[in-house]
Amino acid sequence: MAGESRFHEVFDAGRTAVITGAADGIGLTAAQTFASLGLNVVMADLGGDQLWRAAGAVREKARDGAGVEAIQTDVADPAQLIRLRERAFARFGDVAVLMNNAGIGGGGHAFEQPDRWAKLLAVNLGGVINGVQVFTQAMIDQDRPAVIINTGSKQGITTPPGDTAYNVSKAAIKVLTEGLQHTLRETPGCRVSAHLLIPGFTYTGMIRRRIAEKPPGAWTAPQVVDFMLERVSAGDFYILCPDNDTPRALDDARMAWAAHDIIDNRPPLSRWHRDYRDAFGAFVAGKG
Repeated sequence: MAGESRFHEVFDAGRTAVITGAADGIGLTAAQTFASLGLNVVMADLGGDQLWRAAGAVREKARDGAGVEAIQTDVADPAQLIRLRERAFARFGDVAVLMNNAGIGGGGHAFEQPDRWAKLLAVNLGGVINGVQVFTQAMIDQDRPAVIINTGSKQGITTPPGDTAYNVSKAAIKVLTEGLQHTLRETPGCRVSAHLLIPGFTYTGMIRRRIAEKPPGAWTAPQVVDFMLERVSAGDFYILCPDNDTPRALDDARMAWAAHDIIDNRPPLSRWHRDYRDAFGAFVAGKG
């Protein structure tokens, strides 16, 4: 990384951000924030009133003549990502920010709902793979500073019991983005960098469908996006967001414990294993 000054050019007015999953939550907030900085914004999501309403909300935030375009896109279909790239470059001639953010939940545990597993992986993981493969070389060829931000999750790192399908998709995004950044770093003359956004407990539409009011412990989408811009501008790869319940020290302890399941040959997910509950509590207290 070349330091913070490099990223000022990425977020300069007149440049362009392409965001998938842009009709709600973190994606919509990112679109509004980029537009308020004067960036052109290309919003990709499934079609319908929600996307068109979201585009209107983003246009209200746009400044310095920033353009906003909403494009119905199924990220699981590579051909639709190619169309998205072609329309973004045709209208604005530039992509400074690619935010592969589209995602769904509710896949299930390891041996249930195979159809739901397939759909979730096609969107959450396939959508990011498609975005990376379709846009990256074109962004390199611009020979201008640019960033690719892939939305992961803390559930892809500590993989708590519950929605195993979701955890698998987000763990794979972590591995993909790490490999992408290595390749970009080793590509001579490349001015594109990759970054892994790792939200914690965030109140978005995915949670709103189950919980009507924001829990006190959750962050809001604007908090996540503000933190993302701050840390990308500082050159961070891992953008590990805290929330109102989980400070960084607790995240660090949980990640370290998870890694030691392998190192110490403990049962998988021992943090939730009754025989290790007290040991995990003592470990966290010691880290604190």
